[in-house]
Amino acid sequence: MNFDLIIKGGTLADGRVADIGIHGGRIAAIEPHIDVDAGEVIDAAGDLVAPPFVDPHFHMDATLSYGTPRINASGTLLEGIGLWGELKPLLTHEAVKERALAYCDWAVSMGLLAIRTHVDTCDDRLLAVEALLDVKKTVAPYLDLQLVAFPQDGFYRDPTARENTVRALALGIDIVGGIPHFERTMEDGRRSVTELCEIAAERGLRVDMHCDETDDPLSRHIEQLAYETQRLGLQGRVNGSHLTSMHSMDNYYVSKLLPLMAEAEVSAVPNPLINIVLQGRHDSYPKRRGMTRVPEMLKAGIRVGFGQDCVLDPWYSLGTADMLDVAFMGLHVAQMTSPADMRRCFDMVTSENAAIMGLEAYGLAVGNIASLVVLDAGNPIEALRLRPDRLCVVSKGQVVSRKARNDSRLAIAGRPASVRRRHTAS
Repeated sequence: MNFDLIIKGGTLADGRVADIGIHGGRIAAIEPHIDVDAGEVIDAAGDLVAPPFVDPHFHMDATLSYGTPRINASGTLLEGIGLWGELKPLLTHEAVKERALAYCDWAVSMGLLAIRTHVDTCDDRLLAVEALLDVKKTVAPYLDLQLVAFPQDGFYRDPTARENTVRALALGIDIVGGIPHFERTMEDGRRSVTELCEIAAERGLRVDMHCDETDDPLSRHIEQLAYETQRLGLQGRVNGSHLTSMHSMDNYYVSKLLPLMAEAEVSAVPNPLINIVLQGRHDSYPKRRGMTRVPEMLKAGIRVGFGQDCVLDPWYSLGTADMLDVAFMGLHVAQMTSPADMRRCFDMVTSENAAIMGLEAYGLAVGNIASLVVLDAGNPIEALRLRPDRLCVVSKGQVVSRKARNDSRLAIAGRPASVRRRHTAS
């Protein structure tokens, strides 16, 4: 067989060195040596070749809007929501689309080839919904984009959110979202979880709920989400995002909650970069740091990924579209610094996130979609440590981004100046 593209001599995440042959947009061979003709050969000798990065939690309708119409002075979640409310009337279809496409290009350059983004449905125009549906079509050849109908101002709290959320789903939004902790009462939050899950079940859709993104230990809507998942037969199709209230919950209650989530097959996506900034703003000391109980959830058998959440928007003033930055912060906040835990954090921004999103034919295996990234690192842990250049990004069999290797040299006394900065631990 002739190949369209061969990646030569790359180091896979499991330590194997192999050539990867690509034909017709699929991985056709992974072998120690492939010595046949190809349309193009990329030398990855010594470089980590990994499946693409995946972000299961983002807000693309707001991205790159930082400073418009003003900056979040308090740095809190609630001021961010209020600021977004000020920005919404100023949005245009063209501006939302332009910012989103710019972010998608940035993401692709970082090897991020699948994103699940929430889109606000509390706007009677559904302007951002229509803009992101356009973006989804535009980027489909090289980036998988999932859209979540997200009633940002509350499914019941906002007077037209329910109607608009249903309208958005009818337009083609993929997933049902919600924000129960932002309703006016705990009871309204509970009822919103129930109705939104029923809407998803009726339409055969997935659910991704902003859940308990608060420091209040009594915000326990994740329990209702797990219950509705079981009641409606949605196992494996429901995700709870953020879950920060769990960092303050009673330990006995959590010991009951985690098995319920595992039994319901509800996944979790904490967002460490953003929540370490937003949460704990009302604390003096000890100060809570805004992330849910990741190691405990993993031990309970719950599928956990990491999300980016925000880049340069009303909630977060930084961000680079780099999922390795997300994992790097996550492993620090969760204190997951053993080799096995760090390796797992790499999986949490690749294969685990892909599973949460339900991506098909993902990963470096024969027959799967030929999407991958070549990194200037020797293994996943080194990639986390260095957050290195993405030397080459391949999406669906096509090279979509290239970057020249950083040839910077280290001048070390008594040693050659050509010593590279990379160091692979044995």
